[in-house]
This record gives sequence, structure tokens and C-alpha cells, in this order.
Amino acid sequence: MENQTPQDQKDIEQNKAIAFLSYLSILFLIPLLAKPDSKFCIHHAKNGLVLFIASLIVGIVMIVPFIGWLIGIVGSIILLVYAIVGIIKALKGEHWDMPLFGQYTKHFNL
Repeated sequence: MENQTPQDQKDIEQNKAIAFLSYLSILFLIPLLAKPDSKFCIHHAKNGLVLFIASLIVGIVMIVPFIGWLIGIVGSIILLVYAIVGIIKALKGEHWDMPLFGQYTKHFNL
């Protein structure tokens, strides 16, 4: 994020250790509930929420034999890669808008 204020830098430094939990399935709730005033944690928690919803959808799609299994496997791999990149970005103190899914984070007012 460009033009960060000293308060933003302080927020990032203090909260990046908890923000990474956002990408570990339902654990996105921890940063969301523990640090509701942290813009950094809320940003990553929104990403985690979108990934969690996407993983539920992938799980439902995998019920369908053959084509659902194929879509589910590919979807699971994509979600795993997004989770790993999100963890790395959070621990590095970077804001990250996920490709494809990032647009949906703006729909959540947390």
C-alpha cells in the first residue's frame, strides 16, 4: 500500500503476526475478532473469508462425480496457492488483493 502513514506502519508491524491466521480456513475469525480496529488485519481477514467461502463452494462441487471431482481438485490447488501467498504477504507486512477473488472482499463491511 502506497503513502502509508506512521500509524499504518505501526498497525502492520504490530499485527502481521496475527493477520496470517486469516488464510487458515475458519481461523480468519481470530484476526477479525481479536483486532477489529486494525485495517491490516481486517484486510487480510476479508481475504480469508472469501477463501473460506470459496473452499465451501469447492467442497460442494466435489460432490458431483467425475467433473465435480476434477473441478474440485483444481479449485483446491488454486485455493491452497492463494492461502500460501496470503500467509507470506501477511507475514511480510504487505497488503494483497487476490487475483480473481479480490473483487469480492469489497462486498464485506467488517
